[in-house]
Amino acid sequence: MSRPALRTALAAVAAATLLALAGCSGAADSSSSSADPGTDYVTPGKLTIATGQTAYEPYVYNDDPTSGKGFEAAVAYAVAEKLGFSKDDVVWVRTSFEAAIAPGPKNFDFNIQQYTITDERKQAVDFSSPYFEASQTIVAIKGGKADGVTDLAGAKGLLLGAMAGSTSATTIEEAIAPTTPAALFSSNEDARAALEAGQIDAMVLDTPTAYLAANYYIDGGFMVGELPAAGVPDQWGLLLQKDSPLTARVTNAVDTLRADGTLDALEKQWLSVLTEGVPQLK
Repeated sequence: MSRPALRTALAAVAAATLLALAGCSGAADSSSSSADPGTDYVTPGKLTIATGQTAYEPYVYNDDPTSGKGFEAAVAYAVAEKLGFSKDDVVWVRTSFEAAIAPGPKNFDFNIQQYTITDERKQAVDFSSPYFEASQTIVAIKGGKADGVTDLAGAKGLLLGAMAGSTSATTIEEAIAPTTPAALFSSNEDARAALEAGQIDAMVLDTPTAYLAANYYIDGGFMVGELPAAGVPDQWGLLLQKDSPLTARVTNAVDTLRADGTLDALEKQWLSVLTEGVPQLK
């Protein structure tokens, strides 16, 4: 899903990741995977990786990406290794979500911060191929109309909310086809406010964001269930400067990690908590 508002707004408290919620470009030789001490990198001989101003679990533990603990910290170091950099040669910097995705020069080689790959964003920045694809999940408040829903048939009667133009909105229409059209909002933050005010029965978010929202930011919130895939996939990519000479090289590293099973292993290690005990709605 496109993740502006809620991820950014709720992110201030404990999930810069929280809400709002792969075509690439580059001149580098995609077969190259060794460190290049030349001018392709922000600092020759070093790999500069960016993440959020504050990074949260389960993506980065204790706001310390240098530990390599957390899904995105671990993915970043795995990519670095494929590029030929040792852990000691990785330099971390911090950026806001919006600043990194804006057009213009970057102070990093790539940024890992739950960026959904979209055609609109690719006009301003480059993306690697996806390192993660998020599912969509219904979030509601205990005691409300969605409490007790256990399948897609039960979800059809709910007044659901989502951010307009998001993967979540498409999933509602294609996976659930509710009897009442979904309420669409300009941001996930607005959808959350509507849920808390009782104006909608539930909202749909990408699963990692849904977990954070239900467990940390919505009083009495819970995850009703995970939805089947539908519509445009919510794929996250490493973000690079537009027309970066590293884009093809970084994409090759991500593709290698996907092919050899590393990405699947890291997802199971660090993200299994997000869907533990959450039913799949069928």
